[in-house]
Amino acid sequence: MKLFFSLLFATVFISSQATTWDEPWQDKIVKTSQSFVLAKVISCDQAKGVRIKIIKLLAGLTVPDSVIINQFSLLHLCSYAADEPPSYRFSNIDSCYFFLTQNDSAGYSMATPTSGFAVLYNGMVSATYRHSYHQASVEAGLYEKTMSAIFQHYHNLAFDTAYINRFVDEQLKLKPAGFGKDEIQTFFKQHVALELIFHLQLPQKYELILPFLNVENFHSQASAARALTWYNTAGAHSQLIAVIANDKTKDFVKVMAVWALRQQHPADIKQQLTGLSKTANDNSDGFGGNIMDPRVCTDVPSVKKALNELINSL
Repeated sequence: MKLFFSLLFATVFISSQATTWDEPWQDKIVKTSQSFVLAKVISCDQAKGVRIKIIKLLAGLTVPDSVIINQFSLLHLCSYAADEPPSYRFSNIDSCYFFLTQNDSAGYSMATPTSGFAVLYNGMVSATYRHSYHQASVEAGLYEKTMSAIFQHYHNLAFDTAYINRFVDEQLKLKPAGFGKDEIQTFFKQHVALELIFHLQLPQKYELILPFLNVENFHSQASAARALTWYNTAGAHSQLIAVIANDKTKDFVKVMAVWALRQQHPADIKQQLTGLSKTANDNSDGFGGNIMDPRVCTDVPSVKKALNELINSL
């Protein structure tokens, strides 16, 4: 179990099963959930579900002290093996954070077998801010404050803006961290800070974002591109165009940059986008990773497809 938390952005719960699904992104999971809780896992039964005891309600609707998770709310199957159906994977887990939605079967639902929860172990959380393929190990206190803010924002409720802005500013004023032993915790916090800008639509962070967009670090670049989603300016457009045009930039990051522009609807740069589309890669590499992972069919378009979808919308 300790090894699980030593892995950088670990791919969780790898499986060789033939049942696969399109894994939702974290913003959709939070938006569609009703409650955000910390709970102790009491039992895990594939037929009955996962019995949990609520330790703490962090945000959203109140839930009973003890509930059963017996359905998946965002499970969209791509393939199905009758002998290996989607399963609950909490047999050796003590405590978890859950995003819950009440269902019609006298219980609660979580998103999928591999998302909608975050494992707590020795005070550290295997936390998802972007997608379950990309996780960060963060302290429980930080996770609770930041994820509660994200939940509150997506449910049109107030959150502690002073704390959030202070944390984001402190982390992003530091030099972009790498994966070294002495840097890794700073790296994770910077990942959280950049993703907070995306989720919470934080203003006045533009200059803080740019150093992370221009480093040779796949994860930092992806988060920085997402963070620029809410900066609909000529300067931000130029920065995102440069990312897409750079041959050294990974395709996943380029798609994040295209998606940021898609939100901004920048008709004035349609000609530039059209030029980029002509030479863009038409092969999607998605999230990469193990081809036997049940989340393997999660859709990430090729750069060309993403660009053409953007161009056609302008």
